[in-house]
Amino acid sequence: MLYWAYISLTFVAFQFINALLNFVFPQKIKETPPLNNVLISLLIPARNEEKNIKSLLDNLLKLPTQNIEIIVYDDQSTDDTAKIAESISHKNPNIKLLKAVNKADGWLGKAHACHHLAKHAKGQYLIFIDADVRLYGAIIEEAVAYAARYRLGLLSIFPIQIQKTLGERVAVPVMHYILLTLLPLIFVRRSPFRAHSAANGQFMCFNAGLYHKIQPHKLFKNSLAEDIAIASYLKKHKHKVACITGEEKVKCRMYHGYKEALYGFTKNIFMFFGNKPWLSFLFWGFAALGIVPMLFLSNIFLAWYVAIVISTLTLVSLSSRQNVLCNIFLFPLRLFFLLQLMIKAVIINKRKNYLWKGRSVYA
Repeated sequence: MLYWAYISLTFVAFQFINALLNFVFPQKIKETPPLNNVLISLLIPARNEEKNIKSLLDNLLKLPTQNIEIIVYDDQSTDDTAKIAESISHKNPNIKLLKAVNKADGWLGKAHACHHLAKHAKGQYLIFIDADVRLYGAIIEEAVAYAARYRLGLLSIFPIQIQKTLGERVAVPVMHYILLTLLPLIFVRRSPFRAHSAANGQFMCFNAGLYHKIQPHKLFKNSLAEDIAIASYLKKHKHKVACITGEEKVKCRMYHGYKEALYGFTKNIFMFFGNKPWLSFLFWGFAALGIVPMLFLSNIFLAWYVAIVISTLTLVSLSSRQNVLCNIFLFPLRLFFLLQLMIKAVIINKRKNYLWKGRSVYA
């Protein structure tokens, strides 16, 4: 039992060190003078987003950014997404609506939409955002200036997640817990190793020249987590990548409730672990059951273990700008959610019956 206790303490210490590095060396976009005469393409893949598209376009039109084009790709929506976007585009010439073309075999929906958005974009930088993302201040220019300063092929931002229900507070922070306890984000930009890769498809800013040369969405046209796959590919081929979290000028309400989050995360949960399900279950086992050997040993082992876990959760919360006490008290429920999520992902991946926005992603 002492052997397992040492392994468990090593695991939580590893998580703590990563969380500490992310807190001490935060990757932030600083206020930066905009680049002169640089056209930026803001690209929005949208399928059945009638609840989001108007508020998103209204949000973008209020930004101080001047030299941008906004292109919406209606991905065969069965609701009023296209109608709403078209109405707004008629009043704003810098907004363009593209209608979906037939998807060839082997393509998944979002990758296909992003690929065609890029084909129509004229900007020197391409920023892909999801319809549930909201941007504030001069984040567009600042992101581009940051990408230019560090000569990045890709800059990706994990938005601050808006959580309104208890189910969302249980479920949504799981991705930050995994990311920030396994990977110091400073390594994404500075390390040459492919393993130090991370990205979030909710906000991805590409150097257009590199994008058109590589066509990354075409390369990973059948990936359920094309964002992570693209970041890994770019690092493998020596292109610089950066990933940022806790940026106040990028916010998103990803899911509305526990069930929606459970279903939504199933498509990419294993990509956090290199697409190796066994690693995700091993991670869960140590995170959820690591305390068990401590219960059979002296109180000092238990005290150290609990102190490290609480410290790690505190650091993750601060780095991702989430409520510390909420994350600590909901942690047991979050571990239950993670287990439920992984089991569901195994079942769905085996059956290949994952539906999103009313359409099979495998079709």
